[in-house]
Amino acid sequence: MSSSEFSIIEEFFTSKSDVGLCPVMGVGDDCAIVDVPADKQLAISTDTLVEGVHFLPNSDPELLGCKVLAVNLSDLAAMGATPAWASLAITLPSVDKAWLARFSKGFFDLARRHSLQLIGGDTTRGHLSITINIMGLLPKHRRLTRSGSNLGDGIYVSGTIGNAGLGLKKALSGSMDTHDIDLLSYLKPSPKVELGQILLGMASSCIDISDGLSADLNHILKASEVGATIWHEKLPLSNSVKQYMQELGDDVWPYSTGDDYELCFTLPETVSEEMLEKLQPFHVSKIGVIEQQSGLRIKMNGREVVTLNKGFDHFNVR
Repeated sequence: MSSSEFSIIEEFFTSKSDVGLCPVMGVGDDCAIVDVPADKQLAISTDTLVEGVHFLPNSDPELLGCKVLAVNLSDLAAMGATPAWASLAITLPSVDKAWLARFSKGFFDLARRHSLQLIGGDTTRGHLSITINIMGLLPKHRRLTRSGSNLGDGIYVSGTIGNAGLGLKKALSGSMDTHDIDLLSYLKPSPKVELGQILLGMASSCIDISDGLSADLNHILKASEVGATIWHEKLPLSNSVKQYMQELGDDVWPYSTGDDYELCFTLPETVSEEMLEKLQPFHVSKIGVIEQQSGLRIKMNGREVVTLNKGFDHFNVR
């Protein structure tokens, strides 16, 4: 590692924060060392984001720094885990200190919000790509998974669906209005970490919506060996998404667009009103039911049923 790489890490990626669980050894050695509390288990996820695939060329670096961490925090949210540590590997085409300062600001602003410590990583030269390995804590023997849904469980989502997909289209058209709800949903997603923690021990299954509601819900159905029907009129959609669907003439468009980073989860029929009230700050909507017949069906206008299973696939992009 050259001295310039050391200086990049020292200047931009050595956390000065003392929030959260500090590692035994963090940035600056060959490995990080952490102590995991005796009553906890470690949840670990890794995501790579590549320029031109996961984010647009010349993206705002501060928003990008926030987004690369947010999408990883969303994985912890889907398991009900509490964020603890992360490592960051970044490949850069060149050393641009102004870009790095803004990127690291966006990253650390969100990290502090979730009491997360950056404990290591790597810097290399090449086409811009960013890999984060994130770690969270779970109570032993308690976790959210994709495989627990049962017949009769209600299917729920947080927030609204399709805004980030519409935001991407606006970004591609050159829009830079970060006050636009759709554009902001795409550029600066909000991981539902607190919701995931509330759902721990409450939901029968859970997943975050990254590749599209249809594709991600199908992961739950496959893992749980069940099927489902979604009531289209119950799908939470913003006015801007409804208008876009009308212009497009495609009622199922929101099911296949990604980057929402909301949570999709199932709850037993016996869930109490008191428990449901705890979810209301997250604008949760019941959109369907788990059934025995395999596959995902969308019921429209009370009668029309569309079979759907599509979403973003890195190796099936046309």
